[in-house]
Amino acid sequence: MRILVQRVTSARVTVAGDVVGKIEPQTQGLLALVGVTHDDDAGKAHRLAEKLWGLRILDDEKSAKDIDAPILVVSQFTLYGNTSKGRRPTWNAAAARPVAEPLVGEFAAALRALGAEVQTGVFGADMKVELVNDGPVTVLLEL
Repeated sequence: MRILVQRVTSARVTVAGDVVGKIEPQTQGLLALVGVTHDDDAGKAHRLAEKLWGLRILDDEKSAKDIDAPILVVSQFTLYGNTSKGRRPTWNAAAARPVAEPLVGEFAAALRALGAEVQTGVFGADMKVELVNDGPVTVLLEL
């Protein structure tokens, strides 16, 4: 799994014009773009959830856990795009929907179990993601 984390002061995801997940403006939170590959499992999703929940990238070196910061989770298979040959990325390293969708859900559920306020996008939908990156701070988490 790869989690591209952005510290934000607001974010929202819309599908077909409807807001399906958001971090309210002027609220410091985290946008987590989640990619899944073929050998990922629930254990990895839980370990990454714990790492993200305690990651000290918010103001004053605080974590989402420290200040109950909201987290917006959005599936992002393109994190496993390979651009090493030619001009057209390949997506062979990204897990197919039957593997990826439950693991993105498991990641969000693990965050909730830790006490996080979590909202999500809609897996596989044409999502529009808006955000105000704070800092800017962007970190890639992998195990």
